[in-house]
Amino acid sequence: MRRTPYDRANHTARAQAILSKLALFLYFAKYRNMQKTRSTKPAAPAIATTEAANAFAALGSEQRLELVKILSRAGPQGMATGELGGLAGVYGSTLSHHLKVLTDAGLVGQMRQGRFIVCTALAYSLVHGLAQYLTENCCVSTPSS
Repeated sequence: MRRTPYDRANHTARAQAILSKLALFLYFAKYRNMQKTRSTKPAAPAIATTEAANAFAALGSEQRLELVKILSRAGPQGMATGELGGLAGVYGSTLSHHLKVLTDAGLVGQMRQGRFIVCTALAYSLVHGLAQYLTENCCVSTPSS
């Protein structure tokens, strides 16, 4: 039996096609409608007031907000703390303090890889939940212009 070489592009295309069919099936199982009239993206979970306050407090510093922005753009692979500090202009103990605050709030994760500590933005759903919290709870009685 002859083995064919592994073709990553073909494998990726087949996997995406299968996932697309699976998403349509799951959509039908939930809404009983094959037409995609609704978004298949899950809604952000509702956030408690204390959780929102902790997350907003963690994002209350310009430097921490910049760190989260950089990590969000870095994607799921994250970024080493030295490189992150260089891009944000925050170094040493100040960087450690800001990363600790963000980690305690659940916005950033840290993982050791050899001699480096890699930071990743964890809580995309939390950020979406914060936006939803603001629009639902803070902008209700504002008259439209």
